[in-house]
Amino acid sequence: MEDIQKKLAEHSGKGRLEKIGKTVSFLCIAFIVFVVLSILYFVASKGISTFTKDGVSLSRFLTGSVWNPGNVGEDGQPLTGALPMIAGSFIVTLLSAVVATPFAVGAAIFMTEISPTVGKKVLQPVIELLVGIPSVVYGFIGLSVVVPFMRNTFGGSGFGMLSATVVLFVMILPTVTSMSVDTLKSVPRHYREASLALGATRWQTIYKVVLRSATPGLLTAVVFGMARAFGEALAVQMVIGNAAILPTNLITPASTLTSILTMNMGNTVMGTLENDVLWSLALILLVMALFFNILTRWIGKKGAMN
Repeated sequence: MEDIQKKLAEHSGKGRLEKIGKTVSFLCIAFIVFVVLSILYFVASKGISTFTKDGVSLSRFLTGSVWNPGNVGEDGQPLTGALPMIAGSFIVTLLSAVVATPFAVGAAIFMTEISPTVGKKVLQPVIELLVGIPSVVYGFIGLSVVVPFMRNTFGGSGFGMLSATVVLFVMILPTVTSMSVDTLKSVPRHYREASLALGATRWQTIYKVVLRSATPGLLTAVVFGMARAFGEALAVQMVIGNAAILPTNLITPASTLTSILTMNMGNTVMGTLENDVLWSLALILLVMALFFNILTRWIGKKGAMN
């Protein structure tokens, strides 16, 4: 009896192994959280130093239209207006999302509702291939094909937000399409069967039942595509023209937050105003990434509640 009680009180090898597994998992998660918080702190501290150390006005930074941090204006303040880059990033992102959404949803409907066999055997591998293509390849194709086409069609240099929109449209289309396919596949089959049993046609079922049930997931896919478009750097830099001026139309050279960062970050000295304002632009990108993340989670929770 005493031997049995002693064995029951002893810690088994599986129990120790489970504790080790929990400890290792906790350390991994803690390390990831530490890295994320460190990045947030580093970028935030560098970005805020523009306003705390260099004395740049936040309102002038966000609303100014002249970007030349190495010089000062008539009022003695540095020319650090970031509005042209902010406007360029938002315009290119919104336009690419507006153009890509109908194509992505239409392709997803074809792959899941109209021709699942062809979609699975032909279109799915093509989409996966497009997702894996590096962004520099998209940028080079845009530089070789899209820019000359825009130049011959609309005039000008061919560089501008319209060319960047076309390149970003092709880049985010596979991502939005893939997520839309997964969303439509997650709609319960009995929704379709009930609609057809009530006398609805296939198109009525797709429009009034499947798409409405999948709306939160489709919105999440669009927001995810916008997040990728907003943070894209190299491909946009190659076709947008990189002119730090407030855009007046879609066919003149412009710039985005990422294009200015990639061009200038290696040409500035750490701690100077020219370097600090670039970190402020990076902080805007980080805030927008957090915003897209929060928006995605909010849409997902709202869809789950409904």
